[in-house]
Amino acid sequence: MLVPSAAAATVPPVPEPQILVSSDPVDETPHARDGEARAFAEIGSTVYVGGTFTQIRQDPTAAWVSQRYLFGYDKVTGAISTTFLPVLDGAVNSLIAGPNDMLIVGGAFRNANGVARRNLVALDPSTGATVDSWVGRSDGGNVRDMVLHGDWLYLAGAFNWVNGTAHAGLARLHASTGAIDSTFAINATVGRHDTNSYVWTIDVSPDGGTLVAGGNFMEVNGLSRNQMVLVDLSGTPSVLDWSSEKFVAPCRRPDVFVHYVQDVRFGGSGSWFVVGTNGGSGWPAAYCDALVRFETAARGSGQLGTWVQYTGNDTITSVEVADNVIYLGGHFRWLNNPNGSDKAGDGAVDRLGIAAVTPATGMPVNWNPRRSGGSSLPPGASSWGTTVPVLWRGEDGLHFGHNSDGMGSEYHGRLGMFPRSGGRTITPKNPPTAASGNLYLGTGEGELARVPFDGTGIGSPTTVSQPNYTGAGATWGMSDRIYWARTVADAPTGSRIDISMFPGGVVGVPWESSGYNDWFDAGDLSGAFFLDGRLYYTRLGADDLYYRYFETDGNYLGATEFTLPTTGVNWSTVRGMAWVDGKIVHGNTDGNLRSVPFRPAVEPVVDGAESVLLATASPELTWSTPRLFFAVQ
Repeated sequence: MLVPSAAAATVPPVPEPQILVSSDPVDETPHARDGEARAFAEIGSTVYVGGTFTQIRQDPTAAWVSQRYLFGYDKVTGAISTTFLPVLDGAVNSLIAGPNDMLIVGGAFRNANGVARRNLVALDPSTGATVDSWVGRSDGGNVRDMVLHGDWLYLAGAFNWVNGTAHAGLARLHASTGAIDSTFAINATVGRHDTNSYVWTIDVSPDGGTLVAGGNFMEVNGLSRNQMVLVDLSGTPSVLDWSSEKFVAPCRRPDVFVHYVQDVRFGGSGSWFVVGTNGGSGWPAAYCDALVRFETAARGSGQLGTWVQYTGNDTITSVEVADNVIYLGGHFRWLNNPNGSDKAGDGAVDRLGIAAVTPATGMPVNWNPRRSGGSSLPPGASSWGTTVPVLWRGEDGLHFGHNSDGMGSEYHGRLGMFPRSGGRTITPKNPPTAASGNLYLGTGEGELARVPFDGTGIGSPTTVSQPNYTGAGATWGMSDRIYWARTVADAPTGSRIDISMFPGGVVGVPWESSGYNDWFDAGDLSGAFFLDGRLYYTRLGADDLYYRYFETDGNYLGATEFTLPTTGVNWSTVRGMAWVDGKIVHGNTDGNLRSVPFRPAVEPVVDGAESVLLATASPELTWSTPRLFFAVQ
């Protein structure tokens, strides 16, 4: 099998359908006071919540009840359990619904129910009583994260001993008994900036074959692995040949942000994973304050992200992947913000503390509950906090834990849930896949020529009046509509990206794609087409083919411009482009129409030696305008 290298990150992922949870949190969840919720688990009809809180209550009018670090509630009614009453003397960081009807608890405690159980314990989910037969112990330090796969329970934390056996930062237990697995000998050591090492976050691929871990370490089993490591679990566990230099350099204030990897999650059935980071300034040399996708099968040093989503120097503290949606939480204020530092730069999309992005490009989708209580917060509640320690997909929705009390303009003290019920499906949009149809060419103001096209040649044109299509520039077809650059006098740049429906070949009344795109000078485009989450384009006076990400669910334009490797085409003379059956069909300043194969997954993506002349300029048609697109209607 050919193993992909770091360069494989240039292969564009293809957008797939996504199912979003509702942006309106359920009203039934109880509330916690002070500290934060850090972990969730479900067993039967009960949801368990762990963290650093010390008091809980059923609703905003109820009195606070002392219950430290761990409690349960009915997932239908929200009623707090009066029988599950464990007593812990320290924080709960992670919860696992274990085998044999056990709740496995990891954290920073010394005692459970009055008996020594250092940092790790199994509890009866009905009463909270300790399961004495379960022998797991984290003797040498706290447990920060846990993952269950089959009967294997993976531990991550600041420990050096587990069950009396030396293990640094990572360990594996038999989940049913708590017994140590001696074959798992993966040790993360040597802390950054002369600090003690620890593993902060882990995940295991759905097939159980790969573990990803992040935290404060620079070596794993003596190999250089700064903050991130992949472990092969298919046989005797071993460190995989994967590393990235983007986690080596410090971000801002390394005395505060000792490590900046905060959370990791697998997606795509394990074919990729995402990393959320904090750290402040430091990018692009380092992946600071960013969400990054990597491909699991890639091997070698110097791995680069498939894409990087920057907040503009705001922290991401948690990530979750569910139904092909990546959710992220933290104290960020924007996404798509590489051009801003503690402010909204060109392209910034407002997202206050919680967001959802598409796995193919990392662009935000149109889901924006905002981490705010609005005017609904009761006295003493906190409107904003530094962290969302956990996002967790449960049976009925996406649970969130934070260190404040507002979400979705409602009061949700330290915890809540976005339900699956009331969510929606995102179906990706793309240009037509047909090999034949019609090329539409702007021939005058408010006028289009419809030209039959079979992939190799053109037919007789028909000129159609289009009174809604005025002030038009570069145009691209997509699904049942067209997007087009439109001259608008009061737009910040004098032009903007508009959308019109295109039923039966008639351009509908246009509307602005998104106010978040008003920084972009669409009038500078000399041609454009859309494919698989990317807007490809040429610019007036520039001899390159470019792309930006473009998310059709919200119509947000990516803030970063990328240049594609091509050869043999003078892009400065291109006027108008369309993607048709794997080829770029384009006009030119010489008035001729050409096509050339387009292969976005290889280099060069375009080779001009393969260019084919389709039609020459004629008195009737001159192919020298940006107003060119393809449609089947």
